[in-house]
Amino acid sequence: MQSSAEEKSSTLKAVSQRVPLWRDVVVIKWVTQLALLAVVVSSLWFLAGQAGDNLQARNINTGFDFLERPPDIQLSEGIDTSPATGGRALWVGMVNTLRMAVVGIIFATFLGVIVGLARLSNNWLIKRLAGIWIETLRNVPLLVQMIFYFAVLTALPRVSLDSGPINGWFHVSNKGISMPRVFISDGFYQWITVVGVGCIAAYFIRKQRLRKQDLTGQDTHAISWSFFTVCTFAIIGIFVHPIFGFIGEIFAGLATLFENIPTSIIKILLSVILIFFATRWIRNFFASRRSATGHLSLIDDDIFRMVFVGTGALIAIIVVVSWTGISSWILNSGRDLFHMLEAKFEVDGAARPFDAMKPDIVKPGKFANYGTSGLTMTPGFAAVFFGVVFYTSAFVAEIIRGGILAVPKGQIEAANAVGLSRGQSLRHIVLPQAIRIILPPMGNQYLNLTKNTSLAIAVGYSDIVQVGQTVYNQTGKSLPVMAIWMLFYLTCSLTISVIVNYYNVRMKIVER
Repeated sequence: MQSSAEEKSSTLKAVSQRVPLWRDVVVIKWVTQLALLAVVVSSLWFLAGQAGDNLQARNINTGFDFLERPPDIQLSEGIDTSPATGGRALWVGMVNTLRMAVVGIIFATFLGVIVGLARLSNNWLIKRLAGIWIETLRNVPLLVQMIFYFAVLTALPRVSLDSGPINGWFHVSNKGISMPRVFISDGFYQWITVVGVGCIAAYFIRKQRLRKQDLTGQDTHAISWSFFTVCTFAIIGIFVHPIFGFIGEIFAGLATLFENIPTSIIKILLSVILIFFATRWIRNFFASRRSATGHLSLIDDDIFRMVFVGTGALIAIIVVVSWTGISSWILNSGRDLFHMLEAKFEVDGAARPFDAMKPDIVKPGKFANYGTSGLTMTPGFAAVFFGVVFYTSAFVAEIIRGGILAVPKGQIEAANAVGLSRGQSLRHIVLPQAIRIILPPMGNQYLNLTKNTSLAIAVGYSDIVQVGQTVYNQTGKSLPVMAIWMLFYLTCSLTISVIVNYYNVRMKIVER
């Protein structure tokens, strides 16, 4: 018995003995990760230094001073065709690219949904036409399509004072396409405030109708009530929107407040926000790792994540506190924003929220050209627009078709069994389930469309790539311009990904 107790005591002593540091798994993992991090950072630092030395030896300047200098270029179209600085020129290119991407995404989605549903039609002719559309457009390179559309548009007859096909309303010529334009007027911001109030009212009405539907089981048409509420406020706002002109005074007060706030307050506020979000993330992370009985189970990777978040927040706070430029930029940008909003609300009370103009043709000399009244699509813009919309719509159509076919056939049979029409079963049964399958690949197509706009350089459209190429040909700053390109497209891609992922999470099935 004594030997057995001694053996048990020695075993417990051996188990409880602390593992040496060089054999501790936790220590080895942390040391390895920190060592690898130090190697990566050192390698990047060394490569950056070598690249800087080589560029300096070849007298290649990589600074961004060209952003403040006149580029001496003329742009074909955009919000500013004669930019005063290189930064302004690149901003015009960014706006042109964003304009093309946003409009392209909207029209490509709308057209793709129609073609995708047509591909599933029981009508033989409609189904075949949709198939020809898809198979033709997605198998012809996008660049070839853009050049083809550009060649067709530039081969059209010259613009004249009696150009058609509908003179005074719709003009098509070698100068592009011109049509009537509807645009926001001086009273738009007051009117949109009324619509915002209507959206708040529609939210509560929808909530009340859904509550009544849950209690009675009857269809209370919550969405229809919300839609008509917003429309009612929109119509009423056309007549009563001047009453919200006082909001301009509020924005003026906020602009004055931003002018008087010291930068130290902004530093403290940003630091508190960083601490708040880091603490909140760590608290939620703890909650996700806690079991139903309250037991907390953490592995080494979990500890590393929390340390990484805390260290990242600490570094960000140090940057915010030491770099006064961030706080000054926030104050100046906020002041300018509120001054701009103040000017938008300080207009004549009779201003309309919307206005419209018909296209016009002017002939100041020997040659006629489109005026500034209508909505004009230049040959370059039209070629890129038709190219990205038609090309992307073919892929969107296949995504829609695949998502609908992925819904179990029994769902459609059940809808038919209860007497739902084809449109009702599609709207209430099939699409709500198919959208979960459709969203991820649809997001990829939106990313592709945005990046494909860079091919606009082939037809002379002033997107960010074409403008950037002109800028670095003038200044020789190719690397800084390419860095701006990369940052711009990265920002666009991440923004689209965040939006699509947000709706993807909202649409996923919640398991009990």
